[in-house]
Amino acid sequence: MRQKIVAGNWKMHGSLVANQQLLTQLHAALDGYGGATFAVCVPAPYLAQTQSLLTGSAIAWGAQNLSAHKAGAYTGEVSASMLLDFACRYVIVGHSERRALYGETDQVVAAKFAAARDAGLTPILCVGEALAERESGMAEQVIARQLDAVLAVAGIAGFARAIVAYEPVWAIGTGKTATPEQAQAVHAFIRHKLAMVDEGIASRLIIQYGGSVKAANAAELFAQPDIDGGLIGGASLMADEFISICKAALS
Repeated sequence: MRQKIVAGNWKMHGSLVANQQLLTQLHAALDGYGGATFAVCVPAPYLAQTQSLLTGSAIAWGAQNLSAHKAGAYTGEVSASMLLDFACRYVIVGHSERRALYGETDQVVAAKFAAARDAGLTPILCVGEALAERESGMAEQVIARQLDAVLAVAGIAGFARAIVAYEPVWAIGTGKTATPEQAQAVHAFIRHKLAMVDEGIASRLIIQYGGSVKAANAAELFAQPDIDGGLIGGASLMADEFISICKAALS
């Protein structure tokens, strides 16, 4: 049986003072729970603080992005080996904001996925369709294309130690809401597509949901057969809300 993973994506939020308070609260509330895995993916400047505060806790940590390159003249970039220096376990690749705002193509995302996995990090690969793509009936085509780019670089074996996070971009900040049934349908499609290549790897793959998960809807979402936890945005910055979401993954 797949264990659920709930990971918070802080995006470009945080401060030393706010982080101290939030991480201390999470540490105190979530220690001792062994039925799910919890993590926070924080901005790179706060990795040292996060490592210091969470070492020895039940909460893992990771980064929100990395370079596809190991080293070199890439000013402003952060390599996988640098993330490992701070004991990161996870790194998000291909988040919809990286794709939309910074022009990361499927091929760039695939290269980052491979770099993360080759270094020993667990990539959280984000896939998902925009509103126009869903309304035109292209959702599965878009997601298949995003997955195929990674398969071409890393092969199906690349998914043996990876996480996929489905982001319905059309349901984030648009006023529209994905129902648990809609989310489950896409998760089932992702698993089925990969199962056509390797059923064993697909059956064990963690597929998170990343579409505005809140304490109020987490339990219903996590009860779906192919939803294995969540990649949580804004709600992960509120201690009580994020703790409730994490505990929903235990039921």
